[in-house]
Amino acid sequence: MTLIDNLEWRYATKKFDPSKKVSAQHIELLKRAIQLSPSSYGLQLYKILIIEDSTIKEQLKSVSFGQSQVTDASHVFVFCNYVKVTDEDIDAYFSLKSQIEQVNISDFKGYSDFIKADVNSRTLAEKNQWTSNQTYLAFGNLLNACSELKIDACPMEGFNTIAYNKILGLDKLGLNATVIAAIGYRSEQDNSQNTSKVRKPMENLFIEHK
Repeated sequence: MTLIDNLEWRYATKKFDPSKKVSAQHIELLKRAIQLSPSSYGLQLYKILIIEDSTIKEQLKSVSFGQSQVTDASHVFVFCNYVKVTDEDIDAYFSLKSQIEQVNISDFKGYSDFIKADVNSRTLAEKNQWTSNQTYLAFGNLLNACSELKIDACPMEGFNTIAYNKILGLDKLGLNATVIAAIGYRSEQDNSQNTSKVRKPMENLFIEHK
């Protein structure tokens, strides 16, 4: 199973080679992998910023505890969740669904109303947590796609969310930075690539009811 081989190969890269860049073709493949990710109700209530500009990366590094991955990596993917969810967001999904599936949008009214009732029953904090959780599904697809393409990645939660939101203008867009991934190619000097993976034994990780 090539997926397992690829997952064995990957690790959280600590030191990137700043001279090596991910090709535009591979960036498009990574974007497609993210686009195909599952999400609750299929709504995809998030956006992903792809940062390549060195000046912006320097600003982000300063609010990412000085982690060099942010500036040395080829690109930084910033996964952002919707802070608010409106009926218009749900209507937009069903409008797209109607167009793609070539089904009259009125046929979806019952399901649309059900989703709106579910979403609107949540507090603002609950909605924010829900949409934040959704970003991790897409985030996982990015990491898996990177391993398939032999692109190194470092998943990162160590950053100042408020500062990221300000630097990237996310507040004005109704977005919140949830998690980031620095991607590129490992440096030969990154000793982390030579360490063994530490994972719980299968018997400690799974409980099977047969």
